[in-house]
Amino acid sequence: MATDPLLAVAVDTNDHAAVDFPTASPGLPGRLWAISDLHLSYKTNREELQKLLPRPNDGLILCGDIGESPDHLHEAFTKATACFKQVFWAPGNHELYTLPTQRHSGLRGEKKYEECVEIAREYGVKTPEDDFVLWQGEGGPCIIAPIFTLYDYSFRPDDVKLEDALDWAREKDIEATDEHLLHPDPYSSRIEWCNALLARTEHRLSAAVASNPGVQLIIVGHWPLRHDLVKLPNVPRFSLWCGTKKTTDWHKKFNAKVVVSGHLHIRRTDWIDGTRFEEVSLGYPRQWQECMDRGLDVNDLLREILPGPEEPPLEQRATRWRRYG
Repeated sequence: MATDPLLAVAVDTNDHAAVDFPTASPGLPGRLWAISDLHLSYKTNREELQKLLPRPNDGLILCGDIGESPDHLHEAFTKATACFKQVFWAPGNHELYTLPTQRHSGLRGEKKYEECVEIAREYGVKTPEDDFVLWQGEGGPCIIAPIFTLYDYSFRPDDVKLEDALDWAREKDIEATDEHLLHPDPYSSRIEWCNALLARTEHRLSAAVASNPGVQLIIVGHWPLRHDLVKLPNVPRFSLWCGTKKTTDWHKKFNAKVVVSGHLHIRRTDWIDGTRFEEVSLGYPRQWQECMDRGLDVNDLLREILPGPEEPPLEQRATRWRRYG
């Protein structure tokens, strides 16, 4: 009898043993794919999403920055869940924006995030607020763990103090839109919100590892876990808004087989300490225009997470730039 590749893993905050809950319909073992930064405010990207082909036994990770509005989430989740057996989502900064037109009536901060989670749950999409899932398809078993971490401005040179960080970026005319549209309510700052998220996420990941000894994690978040993976040749000081150094060792601490992220709009694969790191952005239309010119579409730009490639020999573990997917 075929086994269902997807089982919910109940991660109890009291660190009791995990409990597995089979999903409704067993199917052939599938593959796990990922893409991020769909940015559906762009017509080209909305049209591209509709080209997504069915993979009924597979799973799909949407790793943040689907868009800025509930309509963008509805559109993405409608299409993704129609094509894939299970969909996983982690928020990016764009989902959390309160747009100028919503200044007086729109949700802000944590409430905006909660709205996104509720939309995802309407479609059965797994979020950082849900039980982690045990993947038993190809490349498994692995625990798929969507996370939400934000950033704390620590991705900066050692000689730049925190209080000088924004001025340091602005010296090169760099300032993230987040400074105006991503509100930390009810926290006093994005740093405070980030710290609260990190504490909660560490606890959940620790519980998952303790409850499932020997099972590796697929850590899924929008922001890169490591500063050394943030290479932005055109806007290097944008690194301030790209993560936190407090997650540098999470791939080792939480037994990660693969870490999936987006945000940078620079597709790449890296190997560090035996863990594969995948940046899986689509990006703005101009950033993947060369792919379109070559006749590639969104299906070509999906990244295979599981089973994925074999770990290369040590001498071949340089960054693999994914210019064409």
